[in-house]
Amino acid sequence: MKAVAPATVVELLGVTRRYGSGATAVPAVVDASVSIWERDQVAVVGPSGSGKTTLLALMGLIERPDGGLISFLESPTDNKSEDQRADLRRAHVGLVFQLFHLIPALTALDNVLIPLLPYRPRHEIEPRARDLLLRIGLGDRLHHRPAQLSGGEQQRVAIARALINQPRLVLADEPTGNLDSKTGSRVIELLLGLQTEAGFALVVATHDDRFAARLGRVVRLSDGRVV
Repeated sequence: MKAVAPATVVELLGVTRRYGSGATAVPAVVDASVSIWERDQVAVVGPSGSGKTTLLALMGLIERPDGGLISFLESPTDNKSEDQRADLRRAHVGLVFQLFHLIPALTALDNVLIPLLPYRPRHEIEPRARDLLLRIGLGDRLHHRPAQLSGGEQQRVAIARALINQPRLVLADEPTGNLDSKTGSRVIELLLGLQTEAGFALVVATHDDRFAARLGRVVRLSDGRVV
């Protein structure tokens, strides 16, 4: 039987993104071409200011390119409205940040639920949120607020929040950057284990050589260009 090639989740073709306008415009990503496939594991590496965060924002349809083309799930995105792009993100993209971005007044459970609560009844999605928190070792922290959690626990809540919509693509921007070495290693193992289990494509922007070495592919940036 002929093997079936994996589908492309997101593809950037000659993409450029600048901030500002005219003579003062600063290029963040320049003429970048990158394909991310189903079940891919990709590290995006490079020095600070090389464009890693912007590249992830382009992949996640958070930023629009100034030039080039982006296809998501093999469909062009250049003609999509902001609402259509937001619908794609909500349905198919999970985001993990270095600074966690949890809502202080909400419990761990509610922080996981918050991306979908405006769109789906709580009783439909709460069982999955509880299951995710249980699987990542926070079953006894469901009703704790962020201030009552350690940094590693907060990052695990953020990972569960990123997975609540069963995404096709998870984008993690320096997910171990605010953690000590031991806690960072646990977060690496957790993300890779969940990726193997669920099969989403994982793209990680990182300065952590240990993390990059664990991923299947490395995209290296320098001054906004893929090198």
